[in-house]
Amino acid sequence: MAAMQSFDVTTGCDMQEVDNAVQQTLKEVTQRYDFKGLKVEIELKRDDKKIRLAAPDEYKMKAVYDVLQTRMMRRKVPLKNLKPGNMEPAGGNTIRLEIELQQGIPTDTARAIVKFLKDQKVKKVQGSIQGDQVRVTSPSRDALQAAMGLLKEKDFGLELQFGNYRG
Repeated sequence: MAAMQSFDVTTGCDMQEVDNAVQQTLKEVTQRYDFKGLKVEIELKRDDKKIRLAAPDEYKMKAVYDVLQTRMMRRKVPLKNLKPGNMEPAGGNTIRLEIELQQGIPTDTARAIVKFLKDQKVKKVQGSIQGDQVRVTSPSRDALQAAMGLLKEKDFGLELQFGNYRG
């Protein structure tokens, strides 16, 4: 019997790059002419894996969020892993927006990935959920590469990362 080959499907954001993007966004926003004298806050909550934005109105909030997304893209942080909530009124005539950073694959998405692999009927490929990642195994490298290609084509709402290849 051939030895089993495997790889892991994960997702996440490099928190140091997120921190750098937040700092750059804050610096740019405080130097912009259209934000002079306005109270704009950008705060990274590492423990909660969230970014909190505060701005005087919806228009300014969208501008700050656009700058943040641009900085994230330049730092290779996947934008698909940013899950913005709803804008809600905060104290002092401001609007607040919380953005959740997706770290690890949620259980529902992991189930969808495993089901997708089963439905594709790639020869002898099996997916199994292991915590916040999915391990894909097969005796054939070619089958694993085919499975990886199929996963890259399908949109699960997250930026999938493939690693931990074992032969």
